[in-house]
Amino acid sequence: MYAIIETGGKQYRVQKDDVFQVEKINAKVGDEITFDKVVAICDDNLKVGKPYLDGYKVTSEVMEQGKGKKIIVFKYKAKKDYRKKNGHRQPYTAVKILSIGLDNVSSEDKKAEIKTNKSESATADNDVKVSMSMKKDELLAIAENANINISKKATKQEIIDAINGTN
Repeated sequence: MYAIIETGGKQYRVQKDDVFQVEKINAKVGDEITFDKVVAICDDNLKVGKPYLDGYKVTSEVMEQGKGKKIIVFKYKAKKDYRKKNGHRQPYTAVKILSIGLDNVSSEDKKAEIKTNKSESATADNDVKVSMSMKKDELLAIAENANINISKKATKQEIIDAINGTN
């Protein structure tokens, strides 16, 4: 069984007990990290997400924090007496994969949680304070969410008055 996870802008093919290096993660040695961005999982058949699989996770343990091999960055321009030499050591986190599998929370529970978060954000949009410092596009979006019909050619002050109910 293997999984393809995404972390640090890169994708990694991992199996149980693999030890590999990823971009630096702020965690101490011995900490447990959960990768939720699972792109694909293959046990007997391949499951691919769009872009990620819901309900799957990869659990790992931090083995080491370190710096990679030094590379030399040398800039040079011919006939201009320009030479610049720099060194760089990329920080990394070495992790060991402990388990690959389903998350304890079902996808239905996650969908219900997402719906409640969306309804909370919708009520939060209704309580937005409008001001002249806001952009016209933002004001038009607030008016549209409040089901207020107003022309796109209206001035900012006219839009604010319409939102506040002052005409």
